Amino acid sequence: MAHILLVEDDLTYSRIVKTFLEKNAFEVVSTTKVREAQNILNSRKFDLIIADFRLPDGTGMELLQWAKAHFPKLQVILITHYSDIRIAIKAMKLGAFEYITKPINPDELLATVRESLSQKIEERKIDTPKEAAKIQKPVAASSYVTGESQEAEKLEKHIHLVAPTDLSVLVLGETGTGKELISKRIHEFSQRKNGPFVAIDCGALPKELAGSELFGHVKGAFTGALDNKTGHFESANGGTIFLDEIGNLSYEVQIQLLRAIQERRIRKIGGNKEIEIDVRIIAATNENLTSQSGDGVFREDLYHRLNEFTLYAIPLRQRKADLEFFVNGFLTESNERLHKSIRGLSPDVWDIFYNYDWPGNLRELRNIIKRAVLLSSGEKIEKEALPLELYDSSFLAERPAQPANPTFQPVASSPALANPAAGQDYKTQWKEQEKELIQKVLQDTRFNKSKTARILNMDRKTLYSKLEKYGLE
Repeated sequence: MAHILLVEDDLTYSRIVKTFLEKNAFEVVSTTKVREAQNILNSRKFDLIIADFRLPDGTGMELLQWAKAHFPKLQVILITHYSDIRIAIKAMKLGAFEYITKPINPDELLATVRESLSQKIEERKIDTPKEAAKIQKPVAASSYVTGESQEAEKLEKHIHLVAPTDLSVLVLGETGTGKELISKRIHEFSQRKNGPFVAIDCGALPKELAGSELFGHVKGAFTGALDNKTGHFESANGGTIFLDEIGNLSYEVQIQLLRAIQERRIRKIGGNKEIEIDVRIIAATNENLTSQSGDGVFREDLYHRLNEFTLYAIPLRQRKADLEFFVNGFLTESNERLHKSIRGLSPDVWDIFYNYDWPGNLRELRNIIKRAVLLSSGEKIEKEALPLELYDSSFLAERPAQPANPTFQPVASSPALANPAAGQDYKTQWKEQEKELIQKVLQDTRFNKSKTARILNMDRKTLYSKLEKYGLE
């Protein structure tokens, strides 16, 4: 029987969830605070934590980071409101297995709990050094989606351009935009493709152990160093190491990393022997490293070493022409994982997807598709299977709207509005901007008019009328 620690300060909610899980053959201990949870975890063994994000003496994020530092193999599921979506996605970057949103759907909760515990069992099977060594193998074909938008084609062109070289690459982009998939793509097209690809989330590394994790340590180097440890750089020898959230490394570890890049050698913590390494470095961040280097938080010389070539992961709201590619891929993946056979989305759901700005990007889309597949019983995903916040107008009104195309400037910034005397030019300027926007979306969709109409949030009849009006047929 699996043991679950439930951390929820809403006692009614906690009692409902606890009773439901116990009826499904789980043993559940509940508490209301971060500190209480830490004391309980120190006193007995658990397989899974389910924690609300907002707690009286802290947050579920703080509990997650503490738990991963002290019990690395303990699974964590975060409960959150949909307004905290960015926080929830960051939690997954820090090691949470999954997040679920309130109000909790029982089927979703049960499926997520079972999936997290089954993954824990799989991790136990590869717990020995012999089995772990099998993980360091050439990367198989990834779930990377190229897409057809101009932005996607430009990104793919740059990937193929830099992949055969040995340049260090810096991948910039918002959380959830697929920076690791881009990095794997580079590895797959490089001369190192038959070597290991080792991905490290620097944000999830405990600060006091980051040097040991990256470069290894010798027995007795510090309290708790009971054996020699091989670091990630040594494990990645002959291949590629991907350092995600690179800006989270401490200044001391940055110095060690700079030395490793410059000299192509590493030294284990507490060791005297120099170890030669042949590793290509790809780093990623959603932070402004230029600003951090100017503030002395991130070493400027390390920034330039990492930034020999820069790639930009595109936010989903700026590549909606590729939305169908991503949806179909995630739909296939979710059907396989959940043993379902959902064939597509209803027209209402497509409209919602194209009008939503996706603050959590691809990771958010993937989770929503998985949740909707779980909750759907028909052939297609219907509106009712989506979180209410995706299409609730009062919720959407709370967030500033994001333009679908970054090159399109809202008319509010035009001279015609700044100067009432120029109002007679307002309609002309509006038409020019509208024509330019329609042209751009048509090019991105390769003149797929149905897709263009959805992205522009207009029906096909209106689109055809505007195409004729602007001579874009």
